[in-house]
Amino acid sequence: MSRCHFLSRQERVLLQTPMSSHQVLICRNYKGDVDMSEIDHFFTLLMQQEEEGLVCPVMSHGNVHFLWIKHSNLYLVATTNKNSNASLVYAFLYKLVEVFTEYFKELEEESIQDNFVVVYELLDELMDFGFPQTTDSKILQEYITQKGNKLEVAKTKVPTTVTNAVSWRSEGIKYKKNEVFIDVIESINVLVNANGSVMSSDIVGSIKLKTMLSGMPELRLGLNDRMLFALTGRKNQTILHCLSDELMKRISPTNVKPLIWIESVIEKFSHSRVEIMVKAKGQFKKQSVANNVEIRVPVPSDADSPKFKTSTGHAKYVPEKNLVVWSIKSFPGGKEFLMRAHFGLPSVENHELEGRPPITVKFEIPYFTVSGIQVRYMKIIEKSGYQALPWVRYITQSGDYQLRTNS
Repeated sequence: MSRCHFLSRQERVLLQTPMSSHQVLICRNYKGDVDMSEIDHFFTLLMQQEEEGLVCPVMSHGNVHFLWIKHSNLYLVATTNKNSNASLVYAFLYKLVEVFTEYFKELEEESIQDNFVVVYELLDELMDFGFPQTTDSKILQEYITQKGNKLEVAKTKVPTTVTNAVSWRSEGIKYKKNEVFIDVIESINVLVNANGSVMSSDIVGSIKLKTMLSGMPELRLGLNDRMLFALTGRKNQTILHCLSDELMKRISPTNVKPLIWIESVIEKFSHSRVEIMVKAKGQFKKQSVANNVEIRVPVPSDADSPKFKTSTGHAKYVPEKNLVVWSIKSFPGGKEFLMRAHFGLPSVENHELEGRPPITVKFEIPYFTVSGIQVRYMKIIEKSGYQALPWVRYITQSGDYQLRTNS
């Protein structure tokens, strides 16, 4: 990226608003290979595209390309005459918005005008000769203050976080007890059609860490990834990691059997009442238990006089959402439960036109994963040689879990 511009945009009521209402607030020239006057073509191109109803995030004038985003009453524009990495440029522009918002609370024309010194200092630190450099606001705040004056320590020593291999963690962190909490979470997405066929199912998995470790440790995490083994023949995989909140996320296209299967029967009687029977079955191993299960069953919008009977848990009518919510605190695997609901229907003429939203299910199964992934080991390597205790928790939960029914 050659240059970064902040431009103001006064809201235009008429398309004839003069170009003088648009001005360059601040500009940082990183390479000097794009003429300063090129930015004048940006708004002309933008107005032309707006009039044509086709606004593109990348615009060109000759061999100069404008990559831009809009925030509040500002346009942030990057110019380049090279075949630059557009994704990197946009990531940098959005990072600019994040950093300046954390500094000034509100990023708008007035905050730029009131903080020119700080803005220039930040632009100098955020990028060097067209390449992103330090973009973490917490690190920047260690040596660029709100007043635009550098801290005394910065005159003699650059903050250690700038030169660390891990930029988001400061040195000198100490805990009385060194621990790592690991959550292996799998979210199950399921869509079942009205005929009971599974249309789609997948797993979205993530490994999340909460670390309370002193110093600058390196973590080595060993997994028994079944899918990796199927593809490569390797029994285990090792991941090197240096302390962030989320270690890994993946999506598995593997077809997954619905863990809680729902069947429903709806009966209407003489256009005066409707009865709904819902059967729920736990299709996971008997040793496991699903907690806080909620089965949400849609009902006609004008239903009234609800009556319920459940073999376990309790059901309640939520009229503002046209739902019956059947709550089961503890649902063991292999078990089957029933819920019956009875409603009066004062008017039924348009019920066939309403359609029926799907039944949705929410649940959480601790100490269980569908894929069978396991943490085999965790090694913590730190120069002081301390020992740390890892705690591992496995959770399977519902994601977008929908079962369509016949109306």
